[in-house]
Amino acid sequence: MIRRIALLCPLLFFLIGTRAWASFIEHTPAPKNTIGTYTLIIEGFDWGPAVNKVVLSLEKDVSKADKEQYQVSASRRAKQAGVNLPAASGSRTVLHAYVSDATGKVAKTNKFITLVLAVAPNDPLSSPIQYLRQGGRGANQWIDYSLSIQSTSTDQLWNQEGNRIMPLIDKFDLSGKYTYKKGKTLTYASYEPGSEGGKKPLIIWLHGGGEGGTDPSIPLIANRAANYASPEIQRHFGGAYVLVPQSPTFWMQNAEGSYTRGQVNDVYNQGLMSLIKDYVKKNPKIDKERIYLGGCSNGGYMSLKLILLYPEYFAAGYISALAYNSEFISDEQIKRIKDVPIWFMHSKDDQVTKPDETAVPVYKRLKAANAPNVHFSYFDHVIDITGLFGGEGYHYSGHWSWIYSHANKASLDFDGKPVLMDGRAVSVMEWMAAQSK
Repeated sequence: MIRRIALLCPLLFFLIGTRAWASFIEHTPAPKNTIGTYTLIIEGFDWGPAVNKVVLSLEKDVSKADKEQYQVSASRRAKQAGVNLPAASGSRTVLHAYVSDATGKVAKTNKFITLVLAVAPNDPLSSPIQYLRQGGRGANQWIDYSLSIQSTSTDQLWNQEGNRIMPLIDKFDLSGKYTYKKGKTLTYASYEPGSEGGKKPLIIWLHGGGEGGTDPSIPLIANRAANYASPEIQRHFGGAYVLVPQSPTFWMQNAEGSYTRGQVNDVYNQGLMSLIKDYVKKNPKIDKERIYLGGCSNGGYMSLKLILLYPEYFAAGYISALAYNSEFISDEQIKRIKDVPIWFMHSKDDQVTKPDETAVPVYKRLKAANAPNVHFSYFDHVIDITGLFGGEGYHYSGHWSWIYSHANKASLDFDGKPVLMDGRAVSVMEWMAAQSK
């Protein structure tokens, strides 16, 4: 009996000790160096912005990374109280992992690992903005977006954002403000090209109805307008200034606070034109003979409005999803703008700005007035132009024809044939770069 007790005592001591040690480990806080910071990388896509990469900071240099070792969860919270967001939390899929520098650039060895995350048009969990209604109107807004990344091999946790990188947008000056009358101010974003090569043209983009406010990063990223500063588009112009003004509300606002489609005046066109002229004056390297104006939906309305008011000022217009109704444009106005080069883009299934009430009759009236340089890319649908999500079989909202503008993918005219310059087929940006007063 004594021998059995002697044998059981060490065993009981081992079991009790093991449980106590496990309890100690479970309730002991993790060392501070297991909590890490991360950098979000947010890029604009055809459907909107998405967090497509996250850069993890490490304590030591590493030379390899394994995507299977990381679990990523995301949380989306509205800054407005009481708002429930779609896809408020969930897991993110890690597509790839690689050693990088602090900005996500590939490196052989370094103290950072970048995770590439899956994004898609039907995946709201990846988006750091949300269309929200406030004060009787809707607008895209930044939300509180956070990640939690766990290493399954080391148990290290990254749950604190240390930095945020937005390629292209970070090249813009977002501090622009212009007061056109007492108490009336417009914000704007601007991009300056390199100084070599003499004077440069100016590309002006006017946002849609959901990008108003006082944060110019929203019109840049909500529908990818920052792409006018991309190398792919800039090369057509030999470098170009880009100006993106922002309406405090929406460009089509009338004096009563509701929408106009041209039947009455809006409240912003004079202030906006004053801003444009002020910006050009303050940047003497802008070529005044090559000022281009375009926009989508609300911004398409305002683009045409300014061309109607100042046809001699702009070298060309590029307008998608036009929201200006043709019935409110007189024949005299059509004659006034017939010599302004304009390229329209619209989709036949647009149910927001119906083409048969807007772009189609305006285009036909310009052609009937013998407009020598007016084009119209008329799409059956707005499709996935990347081919990653179904290509022609994947249809975005028919209202989103600005996708073709931002990506420079409009090249066919109203008759379905290529737009030609000197016998060569051109895209909308190639065509526009060649226009001069």
